[in-house]
Amino acid sequence: MVNFNGALLERTSHFLTHTNRGFLFGDVLFEEVRIIHGQIVFWEDHYFRLMASMRILRMEIPMEFTMEFLEEQIGATLESNGLMEKPALVRIAVFRDGGTTLSPKQNKVSFVLDTMALSAPFYTLDENAYEVELFKDYLINDDMLSKLDTNNKTVEVVASIFARENGYSDCILLNTKKHVVGTIWGSIFLVKDGKVKIPPLSDGAKNRVLRKKLYEIIEAIDGFEIEEAVISPFELQKADELFVVDNTTGIQPITQYRKKAYGNKTARNLLGKLNANARLASLK
Repeated sequence: MVNFNGALLERTSHFLTHTNRGFLFGDVLFEEVRIIHGQIVFWEDHYFRLMASMRILRMEIPMEFTMEFLEEQIGATLESNGLMEKPALVRIAVFRDGGTTLSPKQNKVSFVLDTMALSAPFYTLDENAYEVELFKDYLINDDMLSKLDTNNKTVEVVASIFARENGYSDCILLNTKKHVVGTIWGSIFLVKDGKVKIPPLSDGAKNRVLRKKLYEIIEAIDGFEIEEAVISPFELQKADELFVVDNTTGIQPITQYRKKAYGNKTARNLLGKLNANARLASLK
């Protein structure tokens, strides 16, 4: 079942057509939230990120779009799919109802909630081989729109095909200044001599909730430093560790980039702390 504007419909229902602005123009935002024991993890952060993204795209935020309203809609969607007591991911998509011309006639929105069952309730760390390469064919713009999660994933889609064709698990994405901004699947963290670096939002890195949470966790650990700073591709092979953070898996250590192999000591340490935070969030 999917939730379209509060109505629970069969997945096979034709409730979206070729005139949908998400299909025509990519005029759609989405936010993915993790569910543990029926509770939304880090819900407040996800909600405010979604609202901020809608404001950036000048979408009209409906009066009923409160945290409580969307939480109820998520709960109903989970219930209809038998996922209230199982680990799951919910994708909240919001698109504009502005007609089929490029300039929308109005800024009112509709929403769709879809669910996906997960194999584990908490975040995991996959220790299988995970080799990456730079993707240089197309670049990410270093602007505010690049921080958002929209349906415009052309660079990531083409990069994923490049990765599959060349036997890589993932690709590192660059912006127009040739700075590292992330990977196909998530946010990138670089560890060197006890210092952690992440690409700044001003470089076009996604402003995702899990990136923010892990930043806060690292910042609170004695003996560790973390900073948002430009990451050059030349720094990658000098790093002690590289890992990718995404809401589906959690922390994915990169095992190899070109001739450099990496460890995962820091990533393993952070996983426990991230799950402790998620466990607390799921109890609220």
